Amino acid sequence: MAERTLYTAGITGVGMSFPEKRLTNADLEKTVETDDQWIVERTGIKERRLAEPGTGASVHGAKAAEQAMVHAGIKAEDVDLIIVPTVTPDMVFPATACLIQEMIGATRAWGFDLEGACSGFLFALQNARAQIEAGHAEKVLVIGTEVMSSIVDYEDRNTCILFGDGAGAVVVERIDPELGGILDAINHVDGAGAKFLHQKAGGSRMPASAQTVNDRLHYVYQEGRDVYKFAVKGMAGVTAEIVERNGYSGADVNLFVPHQANIRIIEAAQRRVGLVDSQVAITIDRFGNTTAASIPSALRVAYDDGRLQPGDLVVLCAFGAGFTWGSALLRWTAR
Repeated sequence: MAERTLYTAGITGVGMSFPEKRLTNADLEKTVETDDQWIVERTGIKERRLAEPGTGASVHGAKAAEQAMVHAGIKAEDVDLIIVPTVTPDMVFPATACLIQEMIGATRAWGFDLEGACSGFLFALQNARAQIEAGHAEKVLVIGTEVMSSIVDYEDRNTCILFGDGAGAVVVERIDPELGGILDAINHVDGAGAKFLHQKAGGSRMPASAQTVNDRLHYVYQEGRDVYKFAVKGMAGVTAEIVERNGYSGADVNLFVPHQANIRIIEAAQRRVGLVDSQVAITIDRFGNTTAASIPSALRVAYDDGRLQPGDLVVLCAFGAGFTWGSALLRWTAR
């Protein structure tokens, strides 16, 4: 039997796409009982983007993918695999990955959607890494894309302030091992947390009906205090774990890119690893929580701002419904 070669995977391109429409805290003050100071102090969010009604997640996902491919210097026909982490697919089936594949002309690619909530991008990144390391793919698109406005109740002040729409994408390729690439990953789920953050109706347990719509059961349901408590522990713990088990300290990290859910959760993880503000990527102020799109879009913002250089040590982490949480450690390889 021939020996199997273990290849190395690295991110070679990043992209993002956001709707033009902005929903500011001042706008929300007009519709629900809240105010800008309260929102900023508790979440760090000043505004978020909203897609036009009827816009599917595929639209901005395809645009983010195209930008990532340009950055990586590849063409759509070079792509082997498309993985789309999302909780707001265009439709139940087919997969949004199929729709994006057709939109961008990735004629050689197969693909699928992955539902890991706010940790979806990290779960998909690990899947892309595994496909490349096993020799099953050479070029993979991972596209986190969300239209959270389609499942947010804008009469619920506890959730409508948090979420925004948008997409972020990365190209993951087989690279020279000397460049580093994706070094390590840690991923977890704990189904006991499902009761604290979920969407009650629309699945097989509670199919859509006139009653479920009237009862407003198709929106995000969250028990904020419980989610916050678990998220702080999960994100801080998994971030510290991946840094320490690879023999590094906070001083070695060039950039920490956390899921953009809440500024206080991000700060807790930052303190746990001993990072200063200049080491942390923050985009929650302008985009809100874009679920699976938050980490890849934050990577693009950091790249555009000149904060990512080849060889930089980068830490990613996230926490989401499920509960799901995880982290990834990598050497930056995109130029």
